[in-house]
Amino acid sequence: MKIRTRLTLWYAAILSVSLVVMGAGTYREISEQLHHDHSVRIWQRALDESGEMVFGVGLPAVALGLLGGWWITRKALGPVTALTRAVEQKHDRNLRERLPVTGSGDELDRLTDVFNQMTSRLDDSFQRIREFTLHASHELKTPLTVMRGELETALLEEDFPAARKELLLSQVDEIERLTRIVDGLTLLTKADSGQIKLEFEPVRLDELVRESVADAKILAQPSGIQVNLTACEATVISGSRDRLRQLWLNLTDNAVKYNEPGGRVNISLAAGVGFAEVKIENTGAGVPLDLQPRVFERFFRGDASHSKAVEGCGLGLSIAQWIVTAHRGSIQFVSKPGELTTVTVRLPANES
Repeated sequence: MKIRTRLTLWYAAILSVSLVVMGAGTYREISEQLHHDHSVRIWQRALDESGEMVFGVGLPAVALGLLGGWWITRKALGPVTALTRAVEQKHDRNLRERLPVTGSGDELDRLTDVFNQMTSRLDDSFQRIREFTLHASHELKTPLTVMRGELETALLEEDFPAARKELLLSQVDEIERLTRIVDGLTLLTKADSGQIKLEFEPVRLDELVRESVADAKILAQPSGIQVNLTACEATVISGSRDRLRQLWLNLTDNAVKYNEPGGRVNISLAAGVGFAEVKIENTGAGVPLDLQPRVFERFFRGDASHSKAVEGCGLGLSIAQWIVTAHRGSIQFVSKPGELTTVTVRLPANES
């Protein structure tokens, strides 16, 4: 129940009690008059007077009091509603924007000032975390590049036994995985801090989807997964071709990796009025219902028991979400464990 409703009910209860007290006082006055005169005329006049007071004055006063109390409560709590809406709009990228104050110096201004101080501290913390991530990623790139180069050079120049060579190849793969994690973290951190500016241009989305289907078929061959393009309508959108290609590569790669041997992937592109919708469906174990709200979190990889054998770092969907958001679109993830997992991307399309 809202505070406004509770205050109105309390105010109504107080007015009702006041009306009862007024009625009791009127009854007492009538009783005193009847104590001196027991005639029917006095009785009738007393009842008429009490009725006039209760119905002619008391009830209108209560109604007016309720209306006035509701208006005063609404007026008093208006700034609280405005403050609530302003706080709801806060996220990690607009923490520097201060909430407006009325300048009256009342308790609400004090509360707003406390909120502003809190968001300022949060913004400082987020900035330090982003700077640390960027610096750490930058420092990690060089040694990883050096280690990979040395291992690849050693593999080319020396004749190792099969077991030794397999071990070195495994180390190269792990270094490559670490490099992808560092690159993904760097990309997301720069995106969070607004350091990445996308250059938009007209892009044939149907061409990109067909290219991603061709790439997905190559990735799916070792597992015998069937990749189908069920629909692909000609669509032009305004966006970054490179980032959109990265988006479809991430999503189709996930659809193949988190699948089952001999499974299938269905990809479709439909053009609507002012938007384009791409759906990527895949068979496989899926993601439990209680974990689905977390699929876009960084380093989240679903059910650990099913993802240990799957290569990845848990940043693919986070990057995909950022690309979609940067293109003013939306992305939705729905999974029915054991049946189909569907990722739906909707992007604004150019009017033809």
